[in-house]
Amino acid sequence: MLQRERWETPDGDFIDVDRVPGKRGAPTLVVLHGLEGSSRSKQVVGLLATASAKGWRGLAFNFRSCSGEPNRLRRSYHGGETSDLGWVIERLIEEEPGSPILCAGLSLGGNVLLKYLGERGESLPPEVRAAAAISTPFDLARSAHAIEKGFSRTYMRRLVRSLKQKTRAKLEKYPGLVDWEKVAATRTLAEFDELVTAPVHGFASADEYWAASSSNRFLPKIRRPTLLINAKDDPFLPAECLPAAAVAANRFLTAEFTARGGHVGFLSGPWPGRPVCWAERRTIRFLESQL
Repeated sequence: MLQRERWETPDGDFIDVDRVPGKRGAPTLVVLHGLEGSSRSKQVVGLLATASAKGWRGLAFNFRSCSGEPNRLRRSYHGGETSDLGWVIERLIEEEPGSPILCAGLSLGGNVLLKYLGERGESLPPEVRAAAAISTPFDLARSAHAIEKGFSRTYMRRLVRSLKQKTRAKLEKYPGLVDWEKVAATRTLAEFDELVTAPVHGFASADEYWAASSSNRFLPKIRRPTLLINAKDDPFLPAECLPAAAVAANRFLTAEFTARGGHVGFLSGPWPGRPVCWAERRTIRFLESQL
């Protein structure tokens, strides 16, 4: 179903996208994966499959270094890097001006998407009709520390291990990029952001990176219908961080803050048996209603 394309970026790097073909003029769903995920992540594939069943086209956007091959430049991706998303959307518009574009972001991809929408505000291209964000870490600082507790630590360790492996590989091309001995000793995402994510991407500290990149402060400026799906029991974000006030103040925002669902979970239906991902179906229904 997915067709891989490599797009050469203006700065000499590349972005790999996986596309679901369809009829010319049909809506295109652009999906952003989460931290250390990819276009082949289960939830991304699920959203694309549901969209394809509607007759839509799809594009899964891999963040730099996440497609299975290291990117070329010093920089990689992070939770507030929106220029690549903007460039991908502009390229889609150049391919077919006027065709509807719908966007969905998962976890960190949701944060990137919401920040992009808020940054563009009224200047967002008219082709972008609506968006949805699932399990978004609206406050990156609170999220980074929340996953240091309980069972979430198992998932955090896996993320940090993957990030460290990529950093070690990048040091072969860019010696001195970071202090490897310190990075090798990191155990938490917060430590990694302080030693790698922040300095490599031009931030003075992890605190500065989190403050500049958290999507919660961009929500008031969103000017397209946008669905926010988060669970109050999400281990990656305390329930008190859910942006209820921002939703109430912005008519373009619709919230589905459920009691349960975990992080990008939201399974419904018979269990055991054939559970379905409620969030995927709710996302597609919402986006379809905005066409």
